Amino acid sequence: MPVAIAQSTVFVVDDDPEFRESVSLLLESVKLNAEAFVSAEDFVANYDPESGGCLVSDVRMPGMSGLELQRWMIEHQIKLPMILVTGHAEVPMAVEAMRAGAVDFIQKPYSPQQLLERIQQALRHDEDRRRAERAEMATQQLLESLTPREREIMELLLDGGTAQRIGNHLKLSTKTVDFHRRNLLDKMHVDSIVELAKIVRPPRVNP
Repeated sequence: MPVAIAQSTVFVVDDDPEFRESVSLLLESVKLNAEAFVSAEDFVANYDPESGGCLVSDVRMPGMSGLELQRWMIEHQIKLPMILVTGHAEVPMAVEAMRAGAVDFIQKPYSPQQLLERIQQALRHDEDRRRAERAEMATQQLLESLTPREREIMELLLDGGTAQRIGNHLKLSTKTVDFHRRNLLDKMHVDSIVELAKIVRPPRVNP
């Protein structure tokens, strides 16, 4: 079984101390970081939005329920993958929670291996998301280094324009367009318009 990156933490939220302890020990046995919380309110008060990983929460808890915790995360734009632990009667609620963005749910009783597999999947999901966000941020920083004219020419190049057509459209010489083209490719750290398109206009993948 692959081990998640060191920065990832599995946040365990449940009012049952035996559940918190058993899950924490299970995670530690495979070298995963774990933080346990006695309630959803405890998690809300102490969670650092910069922390990556996933959340394992019971559905039914005194005070704020697992579903209410999910709604709080959505309202605060916290994208931490959430795994809900449910009883048989709560499965319809868990399905509804997944439609609202929860990554998965696991029904009691379950095996430790089942839980670990779901957690590893959620951790990979979170790391993929954070990697994509880092790449997007890096691309935005590079784009900000372009001049307005370079941005204009870049968009026309990405739309399939040739140097001659772009020059005619902007009333520039082909030589000037080529000059801006070389500059913007250098600033974006790519060698071709094809490579540029991959980072500026990546294909959209259906979730």
